[in-house]
Amino acid sequence: MTYDLLLALAAFALVSSLTPGPNNLMLMASGANFGFLRTVPHMLGVALGFMVMVILVGLGLEQIFDRFPITRIGLQMACIGYLLWLAWKIAHAAAPGEAAATARPMTFWQAAAFQWVNPKAWAMALTALGAYAPSQEFWAVVLVAVIFGAINLPSVSTWVVLGQQVRRWLSDPVWLRRFNWTMAALLILSVLPLLR
Repeated sequence: MTYDLLLALAAFALVSSLTPGPNNLMLMASGANFGFLRTVPHMLGVALGFMVMVILVGLGLEQIFDRFPITRIGLQMACIGYLLWLAWKIAHAAAPGEAAATARPMTFWQAAAFQWVNPKAWAMALTALGAYAPSQEFWAVVLVAVIFGAINLPSVSTWVVLGQQVRRWLSDPVWLRRFNWTMAALLILSVLPLLR
């Protein structure tokens, strides 16, 4: 891969990792409700889970969806259902002080598994692989995954910090309700591309 192509891949990874999507919205809500340290496993699950997804898709998993279209439909339905359930959980989250006692942030494994039902993660993986590893050569696929991992983790952490910053307003029940319902609504909006 040439230097120019690496720079283009890094820029794509940065922009796609920083823009709003299900992962970033959930990380922001987690940062607000649980703080940075308790959200670290969630962040690591997003970054490493996405890397594994890119490698597996790049090495041929996408061919299963092409060969058996019903599997893609099943994945889309699972994605929609799971995102709606997460939106409901976010909308009804307790205040930050109460959340520490009664709720738990997403675990590493939950966040890693979530990548498989995340529409934005699929779009990012397929676009990156199609543009930067079209031959699906093993080392090109691994390079795409590693660059995404290196850029994704610091990028998603900015959403956690942003969530932490709004945390002080969330002790007010009115602001908490507005924040949680806004995050839930944005998460539901992220489902719309799947309905086309």
